[in-house]
Amino acid sequence: MTLQVLIIDDEPAVRQILAANLEKAGYAVDQANCAKEALAKLAAGDIDVAFCDICLPDMSGINVMKQVLASGIDTTFIMITAFASIDTVVEAMRAGATDYIIKPLHNEEVLHRLKQVSDLKGIRDQNRILRSLVMGESKSCFHFTSPAMLDVEHIINKVAPTESTVLITGESGVGKSIIARRIHQQSRRSDALFLPINCGAIPDTLIESEFFGHTKGAFTGAEKMRKGLFLQADGGTILLDEIGDLPLSVQSKLLQVLEEKQVRAVGSERLRSIDVRIIAATNHNLSEMVTAKKFREDLYFRLNAFHIHIPPLREMREDIPALITFLLQSVTSKTTTAYHKFIDPFVEKILIAYEWPGNVRELKNVLGHSSILADGDNISVDDLPPEIRKTHKTKIINDEADSLNGDLRHMIHQFELSVLTKAVEEASGDRRLAAQRLGIGLSSLYRKLEELEQRDSHSI
Repeated sequence: MTLQVLIIDDEPAVRQILAANLEKAGYAVDQANCAKEALAKLAAGDIDVAFCDICLPDMSGINVMKQVLASGIDTTFIMITAFASIDTVVEAMRAGATDYIIKPLHNEEVLHRLKQVSDLKGIRDQNRILRSLVMGESKSCFHFTSPAMLDVEHIINKVAPTESTVLITGESGVGKSIIARRIHQQSRRSDALFLPINCGAIPDTLIESEFFGHTKGAFTGAEKMRKGLFLQADGGTILLDEIGDLPLSVQSKLLQVLEEKQVRAVGSERLRSIDVRIIAATNHNLSEMVTAKKFREDLYFRLNAFHIHIPPLREMREDIPALITFLLQSVTSKTTTAYHKFIDPFVEKILIAYEWPGNVRELKNVLGHSSILADGDNISVDDLPPEIRKTHKTKIINDEADSLNGDLRHMIHQFELSVLTKAVEEASGDRRLAAQRLGIGLSSLYRKLEELEQRDSHSI
């Protein structure tokens, strides 16, 4: 990110020489010849560093700094003085100056002071990144074995080290944000910030300000300058999740950011250079949205430089058993006091057969739900959510009954288990009512179910 520097001095020669040297060194520079002009430019809140002469014709430079800092603007002040008065320097530092420099100004010294400021800002940003990493997820990754996901992982390994923009598509809950994070972790930006943004969660009226920032007073309620998300992620990676929900008015501005690598805060005339990798994700069909004029074609092609499609969980059922074990390690440590939960084999069959409209996210939620309900270390059928238990328990039993090898005892056992299970389901889980309808005692029903289910689990 290029620092924005303002030179405040009433001597034209000082301003012009200093500005020329700083621009040559790669800084973005503006000038002000008096306190009034300086305050007007500083009020926007987008100046990173101000070189401010202490002696100005209309106001003390120290008072300029005090007004700016008191208004909540985060500008670093380096004071310029023609003589090293200890009292003046102490006053300036107490008022909030970061440093001071004595005339005549030497280019090497000025650049050294600016580098110190830049390094300090870098340390602050790094601390923010480290806090994000500590607070964020640092879990190990699950490695799929299904052919579809092996292809996805191969593509990730190829695109991650590049700077290519990536578009990730797939149904809700397939783990698009996890794939995006993995791309970031395998890139040269892995030590910088990974910033996920849910485009659909930001109100349309605020999204431009959130993305690109705003100056103080840019609109009603903008009481101080705000650094946008793109500037916050400078040097790192931004995930634009639910990109299909982005308003058309912001799509054109995002396209400019992608092409020019610059952002302009709302209310500012200055362009800020950024170095951010963009990954976009959506569960919408952007091609159809382009045809319907709901998404810009040029932005779609720019985002779609590299496309990764994540298949739904129902298309990679061979991964579900290992995925259950992996997810259980996560959910049980958060939802229960026991850190090890085990899945009944019959439950595993049900989970493999389920269609999972909510994909991996739904599977994780179901395991969390079942872990809380489970007594002891074993998750049984009764611990599953009713919609899964009701829909698939009978189906699994019927499928197994159809595949019996003719063993009479086994057939009778399966039929009896099917009758008892169906009676409990039709009674909405009320076993007392089920026992009454079957004409047997409640204790007999419990004993019979336990006996049959144990026998069933041993036979699988």
